[in-house]
Formats: sequence, C-alpha cells, structure tokens
Amino acid sequence: MTYIREVTADPEPPPRTAPIRVLVVDDDPYSRAGIRAILQQAPDLEVVGEAADGAEAIDRAAAHFPDVVIMDIRMPGMDGITATAALVNAVRPPLVVALTSFDSEDAVFRALEAGAVGFLLKDTPPADLVGAIRTVMAGDAFLSPRATLHLIRRFGVGGRFTVQHDAQRLLGTLTEREREVAELVAEGLTNRLIADRLFLSEATVKVHLGRVMLKLAADTRVGVAIAVERARPGGRRR
Repeated sequence: MTYIREVTADPEPPPRTAPIRVLVVDDDPYSRAGIRAILQQAPDLEVVGEAADGAEAIDRAAAHFPDVVIMDIRMPGMDGITATAALVNAVRPPLVVALTSFDSEDAVFRALEAGAVGFLLKDTPPADLVGAIRTVMAGDAFLSPRATLHLIRRFGVGGRFTVQHDAQRLLGTLTEREREVAELVAEGLTNRLIADRLFLSEATVKVHLGRVMLKLAADTRVGVAIAVERARPGGRRR
C-alpha cells in the first residue's frame, strides 16, 4: 500500500504580475492544439510558442524565453529528453514538465535525470496540467501518481531506505514539526498547502523541509516521500 499521492496544485493562481509564459512541444499538431486550448483557459498562463521536435524547441525557447516548457518525450529527430537536457543548461533555463503517452519507469527516470521538474501522462486531466505549471513555478516538483510510484521502485531498490528499521531510525531524528512536514510532503502537498495546513509561513516550511532533507540525506521531495513510505507499518522492504 502506498501513501504517496499526486502533488496537489494550489487552487488559486500564485501571485504574479505577469502571465506564466509557456512553450508547448509535441510532434503531433493535434496534441499541441489541445494543450494550447487548455492552457489558454487559464488567465495566468500565456502560450508564447509551439515546437514539433527538440531542436525546434531549443530555437523557440531562445526566441521567446518561456518560463515553462511542456515537453513531449517521444518525438522524431531530437527527442524530448535530449532537448530537456539542453534547455536546463541554457543561459536562461526554463522549467521543463515532461509529457508522454506511455507509462514507463525508465521514461520517468530519464526525464528527471535530464532536468525536468515535472512528469505527466497525456491522459492527465486539464486542471492537473494547469496545476502542474503553477506548482513548478511555485518551486515544487509535480509528478503524476504513477510517476511517483515508478520513482519509489527505482530509488527504493538498493537505496538507503531499503529496510523499514533504517527508515524509522532516520525519521526518529526529526523534530515533531519536521516529522509533520515530512508526512505532508509524502502526501503530495506543496509548500503553500503545507503552510496552510500547519498554520506556518511558506518560508518557515522551506526551512523545516531543508532540515528534513539534510537529516534524511534526501536530495529531493521524492526522497523524503520514500523515507516516510519505508518507515510506515507494512512499508515495502527490499
């Protein structure tokens, strides 16, 4: 049984003086049109361009300086993984949310390894696509539920949290407040939602989360979630 849930997008757009600039990359023109139509319904988003492959995505990003790139992984020519790696190393790197029509553990890992901060399947509901963009702009990663489970399988095998006792020992080093933050991260809440739940400021949540990650030797929020999952009664063992 897993306690990992999809990262929950904030119900309201984050405060911002200008729209979030989005570049849509997909080799299927119908998919691009569909994504554009979804995003244009959100008042805080602006689609500044489209691209049909990775090479074109790099050119469009250099011309339009998007904040976020919705990146299809499987494309002819330069694929989305290669393009993502190039974009995140640009002078003005955008945030990349990977998008794919197939459910693959390797695809999730490769996209995040290349530098994507989010991963969605193409059957994701429109509201979640918009929510993913807002979430990554707020400084959080966004993973679909299946992507999170893939990462648990990938990083759980042979990792630090392979035995429930070890995970429980590490979580035992957290303060009560740090443990609360860790549990809510494992539930998929953003920093903003954690702050609301615990009646804290976002800045305070970030401080606590930083300490949690340090104590758990976790490089990402996913690592924190894995630790919490391993420590639960009945948590997976490897």
